[in-house]
Amino acid sequence: MPMNSRFSRRHFLAGSAALAAAAALPSLSRAAPAPTILRVVKRSLEVNGRAASVFGIHQPDGTHGLTTIAGTPFYVRLENQAGEATLVHWHGLTPPSAQDGVPGLSQPLLAPGAAYDYNFPLQRAGTFWMHSHHGLQEQGLLAAPLIVHDPLDFFTGTTDVVVMLHDFTFRDPADIYAELTGGGMMMDHSAMGQGMEMGDSGMAGMEHGAMPAGMAHLNDVEYDAYLANDRTLDDPEIVGVEPHRPVRLRIINGSASTNFWIDLGQLNGQLLAVDGSDCVAVSGAGTLRGRRFPLAMSQRVDVMLAQLVPGAYPILARREGDTAQTGIILATPGAAIDRISARAAEPAPALTLDLERSLVPRTAPPARAADRRLARELTGTMMGFVWGLNGRKFGAHQPLPVRQGERVEIEIINRTDMSHPMHLHGHTFQVVAIDGQRLNGPLRDTVLVPVNGRVTIAFDAGNPGRWAFHCHNLYHMAAGMMTTVEYEA
Repeated sequence: MPMNSRFSRRHFLAGSAALAAAAALPSLSRAAPAPTILRVVKRSLEVNGRAASVFGIHQPDGTHGLTTIAGTPFYVRLENQAGEATLVHWHGLTPPSAQDGVPGLSQPLLAPGAAYDYNFPLQRAGTFWMHSHHGLQEQGLLAAPLIVHDPLDFFTGTTDVVVMLHDFTFRDPADIYAELTGGGMMMDHSAMGQGMEMGDSGMAGMEHGAMPAGMAHLNDVEYDAYLANDRTLDDPEIVGVEPHRPVRLRIINGSASTNFWIDLGQLNGQLLAVDGSDCVAVSGAGTLRGRRFPLAMSQRVDVMLAQLVPGAYPILARREGDTAQTGIILATPGAAIDRISARAAEPAPALTLDLERSLVPRTAPPARAADRRLARELTGTMMGFVWGLNGRKFGAHQPLPVRQGERVEIEIINRTDMSHPMHLHGHTFQVVAIDGQRLNGPLRDTVLVPVNGRVTIAFDAGNPGRWAFHCHNLYHMAAGMMTTVEYEA
């Protein structure tokens, strides 16, 4: 099913009228609102002509994921119909700790056939997503979009197009993890260092730890396909758009182990938001325009496309360090649609923080000195596939202590030969320094920390509990690159 937003101005006005009517009734006669049902299910997906069993998060009518409105409660009943225990994390939202969906930290696992009601305020609009935080289920596509609209969105005349990206394997993820941790090389043919690039012949037969000095690993796992809205470029989703009407792309990198470059081709897009938070360019022009945008694992970008003239427009996601690509096609009525290869002519480069340095938040947090400064080193190696923070795996980790009301800065220092997208639960942070250079950076929930890089994030401690802080490469997290942020009494 296409993942384009199904909300319209008519639906919004009808819902607003219903809410107003309900508010006018005497309190004793009001019926309790019913929760939105989301079901974790098993489903069949065809990838390049071959059937696969994957997960899904659907509403009862088959709608994939959830679209809702800021200022309303997030009142959701999660039903587990997948036949195995699971739990869903609301990535980018800031619920109470007990509703964050992390087994062992916030909630127990949801048993097969069981349900759990979530109910907390939706404080801001943005592009978010939901995914399992149990085992390796996220690799099995246990993930879906979670779009929170500003009520004014429905009066802009803009077409919303949601694009969710995945890396896909027919293999059991447990087998992949066993090979990674057992010494077998699962790396794809992509490694890049100081101006160097190694092709297939240079990678063949290389063992863990044998990467030449100065080289950086880019990809851990060889995948069978890369998906955009559950489809490959062999059979891409064709999204119908009206000519001369603006389009807002909401692109979510739901991949387990893959970074992408978003490539708009001949189009020039205006970057509106990252990770659900509005941003502008440092230049003060109020927009950031371009045709290529980096998108690390779990990150999101919102890009506005100007009114399109008639035609067909590929929106591609190119895998870092590889020629593999996926995407969708925007097409006006009657447009001729050309076939696009799942392989680009040349590999995409490694992601950088050049874009990160150029962004500022549209609404910056109030200026304030940090009350607490913390630091964590990202440690580990492909040799044995052991990852952690400060040399410790999760379970033997050192929690990051914070206190309610503090402004906290965490410097993240990458001592490994891979980049790591670091995600903090329960909070939105600001990027305030890159490699020691202070900046008024964007608001995010996930930031990429490059090889040998240092990134400092800052947040206001206002959501008590125990919160996961981890690398969003699923296999790195499973191998131990995770700790907790814990509020002191």
